[in-house]
Amino acid sequence: MQTKRERSKLGREKLQRIIEMCKSVEDRSLDPFLIDVDGVISTVKEYFPEWKIPDDLNLDAETIHRLASVIKLQSEWVKHRSTSLYTDPFLLEEKLARIAKEDMVEIFTKIWHPIIEFEQISLHSFAESLRYWESLLPLKERWKEFAPEEVETSLATREELIKQQILRDKAFSEELENFWQELKQQVETKGKEGKIRYWDFVGAETYEDTVQRAFMTSFLVTYGYATLEIIPLEEEIFVKPYEKQMAKAGKKQLISIPISVSVKDWLKWKRGELNE
Repeated sequence: MQTKRERSKLGREKLQRIIEMCKSVEDRSLDPFLIDVDGVISTVKEYFPEWKIPDDLNLDAETIHRLASVIKLQSEWVKHRSTSLYTDPFLLEEKLARIAKEDMVEIFTKIWHPIIEFEQISLHSFAESLRYWESLLPLKERWKEFAPEEVETSLATREELIKQQILRDKAFSEELENFWQELKQQVETKGKEGKIRYWDFVGAETYEDTVQRAFMTSFLVTYGYATLEIIPLEEEIFVKPYEKQMAKAGKKQLISIPISVSVKDWLKWKRGELNE
């Protein structure tokens, strides 16, 4: 049988583990729904009569405070999903598995609205077509042969090729290095915690420049100059530069993360609505 001292020690260890788990949820490294709220409350109630000194009471109060933060994150997640009409695919799969075949067929027949299109040429349309073809000039008059225009050829200079965007003014590796340095500078001036919002970095005055910056950012991530930090709960994406270029494992397949850079999103960023 446990002594009172051993029970108090066990209670402190349990509360400390609960606090650490709640901190992981707040840092977005753990799913908020992995926390058993009812179980935590039961544990707090079970050991509350054991606390006599202020340190134990402070530990109890911090546990309740951290649990309240987790419940808030759960509420925000549910609110976000409900407003976006999101349905978990596993729930849908479970519902479909429970529905009988007869009921599924009945539901399908109620919501199925096939589109039928019937096309037929009328006498009037046929007559209009004949009049159109009869009014056309003969092919030999419509397709007259023109003498080819003589064009003088000459050598193109490097400046002309750069102006026509056939050659780059800088080598791509040099351009990528400069873009990496720009990312580091913007993180220092505009970023927070060593990272910057994706749109705050790639966004530019024109849509064409924005697409170009997004293109270069993808190469920064691919070649190990930076990484993307994604927070699914808040639908936010951050760019975080590395101090040194990280070597990528060539034998491992990298995960592709598609990011939409549409005109609509660019206009919302220009109006300051994208990160609201």
